[in-house]
Amino acid sequence: MSISNGFVRSSKFALAFSCIANFLLGIPAIAKVPDFMKVVVTEEGTITPKDRIAFQNIYALNNEMFSVYERSLSIYKKHIKQRVPLIMGLFSGKGGRFILYKPGEKEPIEAPPPPEIYQLAKSVGHTAMGTYELVAPYCENSSEDLSWLSELKVFRNRVATAINSLDDLKVTDDERDALRKPLVKIAAFMDNCIEKKSYTYQDVEAYARGIKPDLTRLIGIASAKQVAHWFNVLDNWKKLLGDDWNKTYGLSNTIYVARQNNILFSVMVQYFGENSMNDRLLMLETTEFTTTPEDMLTAFARILSDRTIGQVFFKNYKLMDYELLGFGGRTAIKRECEKRGWKAKLPGLVPFNSHEWPWKTNASKGSGPSSFDDIK
Repeated sequence: MSISNGFVRSSKFALAFSCIANFLLGIPAIAKVPDFMKVVVTEEGTITPKDRIAFQNIYALNNEMFSVYERSLSIYKKHIKQRVPLIMGLFSGKGGRFILYKPGEKEPIEAPPPPEIYQLAKSVGHTAMGTYELVAPYCENSSEDLSWLSELKVFRNRVATAINSLDDLKVTDDERDALRKPLVKIAAFMDNCIEKKSYTYQDVEAYARGIKPDLTRLIGIASAKQVAHWFNVLDNWKKLLGDDWNKTYGLSNTIYVARQNNILFSVMVQYFGENSMNDRLLMLETTEFTTTPEDMLTAFARILSDRTIGQVFFKNYKLMDYELLGFGGRTAIKRECEKRGWKAKLPGLVPFNSHEWPWKTNASKGSGPSSFDDIK
């Protein structure tokens, strides 16, 4: 037997012995993966570092927490609907939605929307501003770029149809006049642009300033009808709930532009009282004018369930209404500002159970007009 053959045989024997030993010990044999698997398996030399595995193992707890939280939230929502009277005041294109959830009842009660003059006034007001939006991009070169012309002609036809429909509306003479005057001004501006096939910024500004008093009048009519309607609804619901009114919660939604003049929330304050704000009466910030009752109910359930966490863990029922990391964040901001020789700019701390309005109310912090009447 040659040395080479002896080496081969002994190597084969060693490999066979190793495989048998690994099999008996439960250790899997190392083998190359087939070529077709190489596109999906981890490459040699790219083994996940132990610190990343450790991070993933611990951070997985956070992901699991959210699964637990969502399951518990569905239970909380069920209990809340069974035990807590709740009124939602939600924005809508029809002047709002008010929904009453009575404890234990399967279906909520939804109030009818405000009178239709609200929608008509809003439609005409939006037409005035929509006309501006259509022509504004072309103020510098309207005679050269006629992209606006065909769309304005189509819009003009819609305005004509609206004007011709005014006499058939079931509204008062004053309301009809309030709708007609701005529509006539809109039509005149459109006709002038179409006839000349051009316009200037000065033309647009004159149109906007000229129609402002008509829009102010429409706002007054629409708001009066909307507010009176919701006052009547809440009058009836307060009687319906009786003694349960004092444990009823109220929710309203808002986006950025509707915070300070949030009509629905402000109407609800008149019934719930200022001391209920940020307690039983909550204004939830949303990203759209409209939102679903189910989304509002979910957010409400989160708030109530988090309040119980605050009481159990920290002996304060309202603590969890605030971002916990924010308290550490304030300290960190101050520290970083000190390093740079700056004075930290932070809002004052207020008690967790503050009943302040949930929007800016300190007039001394600003300047300039604060209403239509202040604008000269």
